[in-house]
Amino acid sequence: MTPDERRRLGERLHAFVTTFDPPLSAGGPTLAVKDLIDVAGVPTGGGGVVPLDPAPACHATVVQRLIDAGYGVVGKTHTVELACGGWGTNRVVGAPWNPWDPSVHRAPGGSSSGSAVAVAAGLCDVALGTDTGGSVRIPAAACGVVGIKPGRGLVSTRGVHDLAPSLDTVGVLARSVADAAQALAAMSGPDDGFSARPAFDAAAALATPVKGWRVAALPLSAVPDIHPDVAAHYEEALRKLRALDVVVEEARLPRPFSDYFAPNGWLMTAEGWRVRGAHVEAHGERMDPWIRRRFEAGREVTDAQLAQAQAQRAAHQAEFGAWMASYHALVSPTSPIPAPPIAEADETTSPFSAMTRAGNYLDISAANLPIGLAKTGMPIGFQVMGGDADETSVVALAAALERVSGWNGRMPDLSGFS
Repeated sequence: MTPDERRRLGERLHAFVTTFDPPLSAGGPTLAVKDLIDVAGVPTGGGGVVPLDPAPACHATVVQRLIDAGYGVVGKTHTVELACGGWGTNRVVGAPWNPWDPSVHRAPGGSSSGSAVAVAAGLCDVALGTDTGGSVRIPAAACGVVGIKPGRGLVSTRGVHDLAPSLDTVGVLARSVADAAQALAAMSGPDDGFSARPAFDAAAALATPVKGWRVAALPLSAVPDIHPDVAAHYEEALRKLRALDVVVEEARLPRPFSDYFAPNGWLMTAEGWRVRGAHVEAHGERMDPWIRRRFEAGREVTDAQLAQAQAQRAAHQAEFGAWMASYHALVSPTSPIPAPPIAEADETTSPFSAMTRAGNYLDISAANLPIGLAKTGMPIGFQVMGGDADETSVVALAAALERVSGWNGRMPDLSGFS
């Protein structure tokens, strides 16, 4: 794709905040960067009218590492305002257009909305996102691409603007598991307090056999308001895993999966106010009122309440970790519904994140894999979750399913956007 084609289609889809011609570095895979992550000299808008940093002095570590690995940065992508939302809406700078439907503006998923749209439309090979409650996996599912959220500590957050520091991770979106895993490997590794774990070995993960693995599958009865098309594709994916000689068992979790949903949202609100409260107070009149109210809800949370919630979270993590030790992975639908028209997005509800928030609350690695299309033509995602710091199992199982999924890297028909 030429720079002019990327710019024109990117404008039609409202994927990019800005594009770079020529790319920053060149010659290798193309990379887009969520506008919550610093690129030197380029404002980090954070999805708002007032930038979080009008002129960053240097690239975020993840951006620099990918440039050093040969990736060429082609632009910065739109995000939900201050990364606070799962539908992909943005009332102050505009929401990206899900590329699978040229006639109806459908929800792209959030908050890494522009990154998923850019990858799905072929505007870049790989894109960076951030994930606090599903913000990589949700748009990946809605737009039909792979999205990997690592556990915390694998990827540096230096130069990445926080929403909720104890939940935030930097993830990657691509059209194949291999492309996403290789980018994850290039951007991972220790960074002087911003990340501490060894770099991810993509080659080893992609070569790991899964025959004989024991995998827990979340039962459909545990997925709230699941769409029948999602249910059918999920059950077909489980059959395909079993055909690979993977032992798939209905999950008997230590507590209902939904128990991890509300505490994640509460922590997001409490920590979000501590991180962004001053920005909201200074610029709230220029923000989407709904986003502003979400942050303001955390104003009254005391330090003692936050500490108590984190202690309960640690207990839940230990409980889940002990249960997960019996399995190689846990799988579920990524979202219970395909992407609806964005005009129908109800900001008082969060169906897109019903299955994803647990990954952040429990601090486990997770990935979305596209597995088919709903009757509306919109993508359906399959979520693979691993144990503590176990990106290898997530990538191995996702890659194995990808090979037999029938998806084969399909892309939307973009002729309707010309």
